[in-house]
Amino acid sequence: MGGGGQQTESGEPAKSAGDGGPGAVGSGRGGGNLSVFTWEEVQKHSHKGDQWLVIDRKVYNVTQWVKRHPGGIRVISHYAGEDATEAFTAFHPNLTFPRKFLKSLLIGELADTEPSQEAGKNAVVVQDFQALRERVEKEGLLRAKPLFFSLYLGHILLLEALSLGLLWHWGTSWSVTLLCSVILATSQSQAGWLQHDFGHLSVFKKSSWNHILHKFIIGHIKGASANWWNHRHFQHHAKPNVFCKDPDVNMLHLFVLGDSQPVEKRWKTFSLTTVLFFFLLPVGPPLLIPLYFQIEIMRTMVTRRDWVDLAWSMTFYLRYFCCYYPFFGFFGCIVFFTFVRFLESHWFVWVTQMSHLPMDIDHEKHHDWLTMQLNATCNIEQSPFNDWFSGHLNFQIEHHLFPTMPRHNYQAVAPLVQALCEKHHIPYQVKTLQGAFADIISSLKKSGDLWLDAYLHK
Repeated sequence: MGGGGQQTESGEPAKSAGDGGPGAVGSGRGGGNLSVFTWEEVQKHSHKGDQWLVIDRKVYNVTQWVKRHPGGIRVISHYAGEDATEAFTAFHPNLTFPRKFLKSLLIGELADTEPSQEAGKNAVVVQDFQALRERVEKEGLLRAKPLFFSLYLGHILLLEALSLGLLWHWGTSWSVTLLCSVILATSQSQAGWLQHDFGHLSVFKKSSWNHILHKFIIGHIKGASANWWNHRHFQHHAKPNVFCKDPDVNMLHLFVLGDSQPVEKRWKTFSLTTVLFFFLLPVGPPLLIPLYFQIEIMRTMVTRRDWVDLAWSMTFYLRYFCCYYPFFGFFGCIVFFTFVRFLESHWFVWVTQMSHLPMDIDHEKHHDWLTMQLNATCNIEQSPFNDWFSGHLNFQIEHHLFPTMPRHNYQAVAPLVQALCEKHHIPYQVKTLQGAFADIISSLKKSGDLWLDAYLHK
């Protein structure tokens, strides 16, 4: 990318509005002499190789920048042709830094006659949520308590040490081995929630510190890749439960999800959702982490030549085999490790899906940030156990609305969010833990039944 000059979609310097630049609808406005665009013009640039977006009424050409975007190509591409103001604000704890990169991408602004958001977004809801965010910032709810996260990391390391100590003292009997597996699965699950905090930049003020600790937790303690997680997870937050944009529901070759997709996709093929009780439950949750994620993470690091993340992950395996090889030998370590991942995978799947899978899963609707997140998320009742068990993801609504907020502040902001939702008649759902798990099964069964009915009778 060059300097701060204006560019057209072809990459050439744009003419001013008064000179008839592309999309110009009137004279440039004071000082900057910027071109002005209509929403219709902006929305034309929403394809691979031609991507514009709007932030605070300014129009940016991000066609080349997507390849350099730290959050990955796809997450920013999901907002091509749209207003990305709310997502931009939500994802960046320090807006001054990313705005430096935006200067060279600026090509114009929206015309005075154009609304700040495209059709489908409620301007009043957008304004009220912005007011809520300003209040949250003023009350310091985006500031973390270092002691909370230090103690949290401490209890993870303590569990790791406890598992090793039990083997040293009691040996490798079946009962001790099973107990150590449960302890390690607990440690790994809790480390998964902790790396999630650092990945969202919600612990330290300096992003670089968050990135370092993120690589340490997910790489050294869990053996995974920070960049793989970032590029996948931020897409989920940007467009939760949106087909072809949220990777968590982008499983068209295996499952049909929601109410609309099963009817639309009338494949002459086998849908796994239709045999939920015979395949999905006994195979899906236990094998997601030890099989699919394990292969996908390694493949991604190698194909992308992400040698830094690969090195971090190798320190995990080196430490693991050094600690457990004396007890189990090489093949025994592999079996032990796989069983721990098997237990962790159950934990991960049920917790991450309880707040999303039973909710609205559909194609892009271009809703405002508040409406989009509430349609795709629900909360689970607050309790000390639920908070710990889910890594505070029982406050999934608050987490999705404020992804950089430290988790210990979710409970404080929840009443404010609920009041805003009541004002605008947006459903704010809170379930019991057992009810949320049951809803996963019922929602999958419903999707399968819809597919089967469409396949057989329509």
